[in-house]
Formats: sequence, structure tokens, C-alpha cells
Amino acid sequence: MATAHFGEELVKLLPRMRRFARGLARDAADGDDLCQATIERALKAAHQWQEGSRLDAWVYRIMRNIWIDEARAGNRRRQTFAPEEEGEHVSSAGDAAIEASVELGNVDRAMRRLPPEQREAVMLVLVEGLAYKEAAEVIGCPMGTLTSRLVRGREALMRELGETP
Repeated sequence: MATAHFGEELVKLLPRMRRFARGLARDAADGDDLCQATIERALKAAHQWQEGSRLDAWVYRIMRNIWIDEARAGNRRRQTFAPEEEGEHVSSAGDAAIEASVELGNVDRAMRRLPPEQREAVMLVLVEGLAYKEAAEVIGCPMGTLTSRLVRGREALMRELGETP
């Protein structure tokens, strides 16, 4: 694939990459940093991508690997960050928008409470729309393991949100 075409396809994936990165990182700024690092690595490794395979799955795998590496490094450094809630300011004109914002915040908090492996499965399958097989390949686990993580994650989310699983 020509470098220019590869770059164009990568740009088309940006909104989805950002959403997945923020889901993994649990923090908007860290998610944006993860997304940027992923783009840099993908551009450097563009020659390794096999045309005809799914670019989004390939990029998600890169992102996941960077996230794992960063998490390990962060644990070693023992860095602490201020909670996201300290910097959030919600303002909206209508009741429906306010309710939607509150509900989105509830879902976001529930997602952040999921164990990383469940959050990852939920993000890839339910949010990003990857097939179970593709998500299992991105994560690097058997499809049965992904399915189990997804079921547990979905049930945990429903409990957190006051729904009955």
C-alpha cells in the first residue's frame, strides 16, 4: 500500500482509535498520548502491514502492546495522577443533554472499574464492533477466553449501572 494511501486510511480510523485508547487508558489525556504513540509506531511500521488484512485490528494490536508496555513502566515508576473528576466541568443547555452526559459519565465510571482484560474485551467487541475472532486476535487469546471476559465484563457493567444481568 502506498504510504499516502496508508496515511489516509489511518486518519479515517482516528476517531475509533481515540475511543479505544481512552477506554484502555481510563483517562482522556493518557488516551490521547496512547493514540499518538500508536500512530507514530504504525507509520514507522507501515511496511509490515499486509494489504488485504484489517487495518483497524492491526492498529488496535499496536495500541494494546503500547498500553501494556506503558502500564508496566508506570507500575515501575509508581506515578500518580489526579483523578479525572477534578478537571471535569460539565455544562449543557438542555435536560436531555444533561441526562445523557450524566449517563455517559456513569458508563465511563463503570468501565473504569472493570478489570483491564474485561474492559479491553468490552471495548473491542461492544464499542469498536470487532468480531469475536478479530478481538481475540488483537488481544492474543483464544476466542473462548475472549467470550468469557466479555460475558463477565457485560455482567459487571450491568450490575454497576443498576441493571439486572
